[in-house]
Amino acid sequence: MRCSWNKFAAEQVPSGRRTHSMRTDRLTKVQDAFNCYGPFLHPSPSVGRSVNVRQITCLVLSLLFAIGFVLLSMNGCSIAIHQNSILAGKFQHIIIIFQENRTPDNLFHDPVLIQAGADIASSGQNSAGQTVPLTPSPLGTNYDLLHTHSAFLAMYNDGKMNGADRVPISCSACVVANAQFKYVNPSDVQPYFQMAEQYAFGDRMFQTNQGPSFPAHQFIISGTSALSATSSIFVSDNGVAPPGVSVTGCISPPTETIGTIGPDGKKRDSVYPCTEHPTVTDEFDARAITWRYYTPSAGLLWTAPNGIKHLCGPNAPLPNATACVGPAWVNHVVLYTKQNPAPVLTDIANSQLPSVSWVIPTAQNSDHAGGSYAVPNNGGPSWVASIVNAIGNSQYWANTAIIVTWDDWGGWFDHVPPFKIVNDGKSWGSGYVYGFRVPLIVISPFARAHYISHVNHDFGSILHMIEENFGLPSLGYADAYADDLSDCFNFHQQPLEFQTIDAPLKAHYFLHDARPPADPDDD
Repeated sequence: MRCSWNKFAAEQVPSGRRTHSMRTDRLTKVQDAFNCYGPFLHPSPSVGRSVNVRQITCLVLSLLFAIGFVLLSMNGCSIAIHQNSILAGKFQHIIIIFQENRTPDNLFHDPVLIQAGADIASSGQNSAGQTVPLTPSPLGTNYDLLHTHSAFLAMYNDGKMNGADRVPISCSACVVANAQFKYVNPSDVQPYFQMAEQYAFGDRMFQTNQGPSFPAHQFIISGTSALSATSSIFVSDNGVAPPGVSVTGCISPPTETIGTIGPDGKKRDSVYPCTEHPTVTDEFDARAITWRYYTPSAGLLWTAPNGIKHLCGPNAPLPNATACVGPAWVNHVVLYTKQNPAPVLTDIANSQLPSVSWVIPTAQNSDHAGGSYAVPNNGGPSWVASIVNAIGNSQYWANTAIIVTWDDWGGWFDHVPPFKIVNDGKSWGSGYVYGFRVPLIVISPFARAHYISHVNHDFGSILHMIEENFGLPSLGYADAYADDLSDCFNFHQQPLEFQTIDAPLKAHYFLHDARPPADPDDD
């Protein structure tokens, strides 16, 4: 049996925004409901021992609520009132590790997780109605799959989820049968399996957007990829640059453009790839909360701050900028260099970890399919393990939460449809949310051990968790409509003792990697 109460009384906010204070309203309503039978249990002298019909009704309903809660819990259901359930200030450090382009069906073909109840498929339907078994493949492949917004629509196929075979393949000299219907060889991703088995694994984590990396990385830092603070038009794809140009964002060449989509789900005019809207880091700066965005290079399409004008601080009027030089960029964006190829590991070792970190991999360590960097091996699982081990074996373990997730589905088959498609033309996100599943691992001494979360999460959930932990107001974007990952934690348990994750490549390898940080071949 699978069920969950993702939110209690999850009514839509009419304005399309939810303030921080509004998060308490629903919990207050629950408390009020239970308070209604206080006079029945503790009658005052003026009331005597008389009991009216309203009090009896409230008592009965409350008892039914409690009985239902117990029965659902006995059936293994995940029940959580997520509002205000992340304890404020519980974590001094939150690390978001953002890998590339995988689904649970593709990356986590783990018999232990499946036996524990994780929803992982071994076959899928194609557009001809045929059942196609998922077959094993190396993590590093010589082909890639399209994962643009058009590829999302093809695979979703009006909700039938049988269009994966229509997702185009990018490969110059290869023929792969049923290339979309693959799962990664378990031997290639054992570090991921260890983390997911020990801590909390989410099989209902969805990317918020319906497209590739550039907008996805904006969602992970701000909950939106809208053109402006109040715009209902989203950046929906990656930039289209002149031949030979790999730079994007607010330092793109003047002729680079990027696709957009309106609230009706239809394409709008392409624009210069530089947005301007609030981010959670704005709240950090206002409250002196330290943060860093670790990323391989400035113009990378995975480097979210380069696509948001006030985070970049272009060195010339748009569209003629060639570098980001603003204070947010200079003080908080940390680029990988030959002298320091893994700065997040260096900062952990030097006791300089900020309160909130986003960690972006090089292409070689990203899990991204295709490209010369992905064959024959990919360092992603070891890269993530090196960061987790560095935290786990340091003083930071006691007060840190590590969130590992992937930026989009990468074009791979996944059998679970988005938990919600918003297309009414007026609600927040209409036309572009939500996307397919991506994996999620939550690691912390307070993570629920050996736990499979069946609660719907998305990138907004991470922002919501951060906001509750640090006492910040809601941005009013994806965070305002998401849970807060609280079902993945148990703050009453004995803190988990860290066990080192075994991985083929150790931290020393990444700290001394002399290869230039590679950008992705495409998206």
